[in-house]
Amino acid sequence: MRLGARGGRRSPARPAHCRAVRELVLFDLDDTLFAHREAVDDGILRHLAVVQGPFIAADPVSAQQLWYDLEEEHYHSYLAGRLDFPGQRRERARDFCAAYDVVLDDDQASAWFEAYFTHYRDSWRLHDDALSCLDALAESGVRIGLITNGNLAFQSEKIRRVGLAGRIEHVIASGELGVAKPDPRIFQHACSVFDVTPSAAMYVGDRLRTDAIGAAAAGLAGVWIDRRAASVAPADAADAARLAVQRVTGLAALPAVLAALA
Repeated sequence: MRLGARGGRRSPARPAHCRAVRELVLFDLDDTLFAHREAVDDGILRHLAVVQGPFIAADPVSAQQLWYDLEEEHYHSYLAGRLDFPGQRRERARDFCAAYDVVLDDDQASAWFEAYFTHYRDSWRLHDDALSCLDALAESGVRIGLITNGNLAFQSEKIRRVGLAGRIEHVIASGELGVAKPDPRIFQHACSVFDVTPSAAMYVGDRLRTDAIGAAAAGLAGVWIDRRAASVAPADAADAARLAVQRVTGLAALPAVLAALA
């Protein structure tokens, strides 16, 4: 399945929005610029090594996968409005511990998550290709922003701690706006904040449907950063091809993609 991969055969035609001059590149944060999955994996193992008890014999890979899967489940419940931000953290800790026959009440679950969070935060870093990509875009005169599905205060803390604050002009967070990706309104709102049309903007994210397809459907150029060679559902592949979504395996390729789409 071809998603506009660099180096491959070009599609015979591109939508008009893919031929516009790009004034703005918007990024997702987690797992696009910020190495979230790596921090999650490191953080949970460090936490379990301290807690020990029933977790001492836990298989590391299985524990990491369970913790990640529960994040996906409960964070999406937060985005859908079924849980508040502290609640999704609490339920994630409760369900993880239940898999090891540990029962937590609300206060215990919150405390367990906060103890994990210390280790997660200590593992925060950018992907190695993030700063060089941002520098190259800034040098070319392109404006840079973020759209993130999440709590603005929490995401802003990450941005500050990893040194992105001075490089990002505006941060759009679903928690503030009340709509989340892939809803077209969040992409269109971000463009209005920068006072550019969607056809003059590109969006880059690690989730094909949520980020790249969602952005392209809203009129932006959609770029999927696929760092893990993910499998693609047929419906997603068809929509990505129809919307001329571009696929890259790292951010080093982004300036060339931007130039090719002009």
